[in-house]
Amino acid sequence: MMKKLSIDKLATIVTNRRKEKNFTQENLGELTGINRIMISRIEREDFIPSVTQLEKLADILEFDIADVFIEKEKENSFVALRSEALSDNEKEGVEQLFKMMISLRQQTLLRRKIENE
Repeated sequence: MMKKLSIDKLATIVTNRRKEKNFTQENLGELTGINRIMISRIEREDFIPSVTQLEKLADILEFDIADVFIEKEKENSFVALRSEALSDNEKEGVEQLFKMMISLRQQTLLRRKIENE
């Protein structure tokens, strides 16, 4: 089993805790540094906050971050390594990702070489 962020649990907790504390989305935005529109989107299950934003929300609204996670069956671990389990579209995506990683690595090595000359 692995833990997975539940956006519906997050939306419910953020909405309920915000209302219990009599905060508007605007107030909560000011306290957390998260734009009011993003707060609205979190409450509508339309936006997943970053870890930093999640920590700020948990701190200000006083909830345990663990409460927004659910148990999830592990499925298709190492899917990128077992290419037969991928659709053509997914294979293309993995191939593109590898190309980008190699390109980034080459740029990094080149940058280091230039800086050391």
